[in-house]
Amino acid sequence: MDGRLNERTVARVERLLARSFELKVDVQDVNGERLVDCGVKAPGGLEAGLELARVCLADLGQVSLGSGTLAGRAWPTVEVATDHPVAACLFSQYAGWQIGVGKFFAMGSGPMRAAAGREAIFSEFAYRETPLATVGVLEGGKLPSSEVFAWLAERTGVAASSTSLLIAPTASMAGSLQVVARVVETALHKLHEIGFDLRTVRSASGVAPFAPVAANDLEGIGRTNDAILYGGSVVVHVGPSDRGETGPNLSGDDVDDLVRTLGPKVPAGASSMYGRPFLEIFEEAGRDFYKIDPHLFSPGEITFCNVKTGRTQRFGGLDHATLARSFGAL
Repeated sequence: MDGRLNERTVARVERLLARSFELKVDVQDVNGERLVDCGVKAPGGLEAGLELARVCLADLGQVSLGSGTLAGRAWPTVEVATDHPVAACLFSQYAGWQIGVGKFFAMGSGPMRAAAGREAIFSEFAYRETPLATVGVLEGGKLPSSEVFAWLAERTGVAASSTSLLIAPTASMAGSLQVVARVVETALHKLHEIGFDLRTVRSASGVAPFAPVAANDLEGIGRTNDAILYGGSVVVHVGPSDRGETGPNLSGDDVDDLVRTLGPKVPAGASSMYGRPFLEIFEEAGRDFYKIDPHLFSPGEITFCNVKTGRTQRFGGLDHATLARSFGAL
């Protein structure tokens, strides 16, 4: 799979650039490097957010807008589906790379993470790419300089001139949408953290309410997290690990037993911190993510469908009252 995630995403970005006017994004040349502003200075919008989310998934998933309800009224939703959940969500979409260069800071995601391979997950899964060109997505409110491109190039092994970066702050339409589109990724990450055998995961889909754009990034972080914690619902299709992967093979019944044991630990409600808007929890923790129970970060509800036994198991639930408080939709 060497270079495949980046190769796919570079092609996706090329198509995005051809639609820059339609998407209301601004394409800039930073001393030869390519930067796509999706919401810092450019207006961006819903379509830009959908494209940003698809890039985060390395073009291995579908992202669309749907319609649901919140507090008894119609409300837009973000829907995600992928047949390659581990590669799309954990190797690409997960915002696991802190980009800090001088006074610039942003959370990095996208397939450039697989080129850098700096996070433990790439060692655990023995996955690394050495592409000719790479793509990254930044969640931040300041446009990166050439120094940021050079910093990334040094760590990915890809020339700055062959690096494309897309950026949007949380408090923007595109940024809010792409963060909520992580609803499936949070489930996969939680499964990995609690020791669930990801070889059994075949496909995954999820839906969460689209968080209204906040006045600032701090409030945006609160609303987008709440959309997933209290309004996110994920369906994971699992089955026997009998396709020649390393490790012991599990039967369909084994997978059901695994789900029965670990399933209750997956939803956000398994955390003692669950039950209040995330911004309140964040403030109480002194705005320090590391003081927040990591088991809180997960969708409110998860359903496992075993493609071998036909058994369905569901855990958790939704809390629209808390979500409405967060969104200001009382």
